[in-house]
Amino acid sequence: MEATVAKTGTDEKTWGGGNRPLKASYGKMMMWFFIVSDALTFSGFLASYGFSRFKFIDSWPIADEVFTHIPFIHGNFPMYYVAFMTFILIFSSVTMVLAVDAGHHMKKNKVIIYLFLTIIGGLIFVGSQAWEWNTFIKGSYGAVETKGGKILQFLHANDEGVNERVAIGDFAMEVPTVRTDHIDNEGIWYMSEPGSTSFSLEEVTKGFLADESLLIRTQYLNDRGERIVLSREESVAKLTNDGKMVVEGANLKHNEYGTPLFADFFFFITGFHGFHVFSGVMFNLIVFFNVVIGTYEKRGHYEMVEKVGLYWHFVDLVWVFVFTVFYLV
Repeated sequence: MEATVAKTGTDEKTWGGGNRPLKASYGKMMMWFFIVSDALTFSGFLASYGFSRFKFIDSWPIADEVFTHIPFIHGNFPMYYVAFMTFILIFSSVTMVLAVDAGHHMKKNKVIIYLFLTIIGGLIFVGSQAWEWNTFIKGSYGAVETKGGKILQFLHANDEGVNERVAIGDFAMEVPTVRTDHIDNEGIWYMSEPGSTSFSLEEVTKGFLADESLLIRTQYLNDRGERIVLSREESVAKLTNDGKMVVEGANLKHNEYGTPLFADFFFFITGFHGFHVFSGVMFNLIVFFNVVIGTYEKRGHYEMVEKVGLYWHFVDLVWVFVFTVFYLV
């Protein structure tokens, strides 16, 4: 039925409508509506990140100093593994294009191959992101949080006068302590006790004072965008007078790399995107099995592959923006 509007006693057609607006099926139109709305959501998250970083620009963690790990390899490889994850996700978008194209030509076997490669790429990305989360949460070096909630990191001056980051486990010295045995009537006290770390503040302080080559680096940046390193005298005074607790890794309250707000955005934005990738893998798996059993061959078209392809390309494109804004800028 066509919509009409009365005008001076006659009927004038305003819109024919039909079930294929813009020559697109209902399913594809709904996918586009979802993509546009989800794009606005991600835009809001990234804009919030940008405003927060600008507000704390003098103390924001440097990505090259945070994401330096590669699985099973010990060393400092800034951004290498994140770049690998990005490459895998973009490559999976290429295989998805090939799967959609094969579907247009009704080539079932090629659709199966390319969809399978897309799923493998998505699983590698999700697994890599889980590993990255685990590494970020555990931390690498440890730090001390001050009474004002700022982070103090530790450096060691080598023979060439170059300051290298040092883990608290490399210099902390054991301080004998006696821990109260747990009894039932003290259960509430134990519930409110802060989480334990590998080393106490006393052990870190004792080891720091015993090694004259150790210095402290603050979370603040100088005019060259480098973290401010305190002199030995300033470092000793800062640690002994302002040190509050040892921090290992990152969570929603404490962050050994800098301001906790950085960790909050990291978990929320990358987690939200990771949920999208995981959902996309599940959608692709469902479509993959339908292709294998010949569901779309019987329908005479592979439009469902094209629909999940739109979603997958959107997820890949969003990661390009997340990677640029969060890791590179």
